Amino acid sequence: MSDTKRLVDLFTEKAKLLAAVVTPVKSMEEAFAYTLDVCEKKEACQLLLSGCEAELSKPAGDLCDTKPAKIIAAPGLPEADAKALGALCLERGVHFITEGMRKNLGGVDIGFTEAQAGIAETGTLVIDSRSEELRLATMICEIHVCVLHAKDIRETSYDVEPLLRAMSKDAPAYVAFVSGPSRTADIERVLALGVHGPLEMHILLLED
Repeated sequence: MSDTKRLVDLFTEKAKLLAAVVTPVKSMEEAFAYTLDVCEKKEACQLLLSGCEAELSKPAGDLCDTKPAKIIAAPGLPEADAKALGALCLERGVHFITEGMRKNLGGVDIGFTEAQAGIAETGTLVIDSRSEELRLATMICEIHVCVLHAKDIRETSYDVEPLLRAMSKDAPAYVAFVSGPSRTADIERVLALGVHGPLEMHILLLED
């Protein structure tokens, strides 16, 4: 067994223990198609409006009944990839954005990102998150889809130290370590997913 295959298997095992969905893909085009399929199967994010239970004028009532379009946010994606994903979204009636996350704080259906590395021993993604747009996209989305190149998986956190030093060389730096979907046990010590961030985490392992 090659070292890359061993690390992929270990990463997959650990990430699945954290409730992440791990799927191999052969290209970015396949990653985009997977993302659109996931988006089509979910309900659109709902902006909760107060007062909808009251007697309202017709325009206000229509607003309460409006089902918003689904949104895929992919800030930081290379221009060619953003163009390709945007075209697929247009074909399927999904709104595609790469900026303006503060205008969509009611929720984004899917945040699409690329990881700079993966840590096999913990199933953790390492993402250069110095962009506020990217940070918001991964925090306010219901589903986070992240592409990780198999060649970028390292065995331990110590093995990503050179990468972290390089990413932190030019301040300000912000590196996120993401292990599975958002979770908390603050509410009566009951584990809950999606309270402070994504409800689902999908990791697409890109074979190089």
